[in-house]
Amino acid sequence: MLRLLLILPWLAAAAQAADVEVNTPWTRATIRLLKVSGAYMELKSAQGATLVGASSPVAGNVELHEMRMEGDMMKMRAVRRLPLPAGKPVALTPSGYHLMLYDLKEQLVQGTRIPIRLDFELAGGKRESVETMAEVRPLR
Repeated sequence: MLRLLLILPWLAAAAQAADVEVNTPWTRATIRLLKVSGAYMELKSAQGATLVGASSPVAGNVELHEMRMEGDMMKMRAVRRLPLPAGKPVALTPSGYHLMLYDLKEQLVQGTRIPIRLDFELAGGKRESVETMAEVRPLR
């Protein structure tokens, strides 16, 4: 019985680590001299979480950004956190929340995949990371 009581908290933590689903991650291909791109995907958390950061070995810096209309002008700004309400999908899209990959270390070539690490804050302030591979789609 004592063993079971000691293992239960570990099982709960493992379930939380797998709490966030990442679906259809993608980024746009770049031309040789372009040093920036965006990354898009759908995130879903069963228990609720907050996206608090991201990184990739192909970029010097990755930031969470938001596009939104202010008056009749579309503006982009960096945001520090993106809440993921429990059970509801949150889309990262070119015209909404998205990741900006700055200071690219290599050209993003259509048909390849790039690694992106997403950092989340879970209930109780616990932090977990999810590794994903984003498909590089055609530059449009």
